[in-house]
Formats: sequence, C-alpha cells, structure tokens
Amino acid sequence: MSITIYSKPDCVQCSATYQVLSRRNIPYQIIDLTENPQALATIRAMGYQQIPVVVAGTQHWSGFRPDKINALIENV
Repeated sequence: MSITIYSKPDCVQCSATYQVLSRRNIPYQIIDLTENPQALATIRAMGYQQIPVVVAGTQHWSGFRPDKINALIENV
C-alpha cells in the first residue's frame, strides 16, 4: 500500500505522524504543500483544511490520528 503525507515544514502533527510510521518501518512519501500548489488544491478539493492529510490506499484523513495509523499497521 502506498502512503502519501501532505504536509508543510514545522508542523507538529506532521512530525508526529512521520515518527510513528518510521518507528514501525512503514514507508511513506511526503508532499510539501508549500512547494506544490496543485497538491494543495487537490486536498482542498477533497474537503481538507487541516494538515497533515494522509492518503493510504483508498483511506484518507487529516491530523495526527494514532488510531488510523494503528489500523494501517494491522493491515500491512
């Protein structure tokens, strides 16, 4: 499963999300919304206004969500 995290620099919730995924050796890619206006438009079109936005397969959510990350870990 591919995991993409839409974030920006100095985001505490983004860093927390990276740390949990990294500790569990789950690969992910980061898209910096400050450098990619098209990605920003995409997550806004999805209805999100808070970061990080995590897209994992067909699932997606915003904010630091340990419950969602733990559910991913169970399915990896």
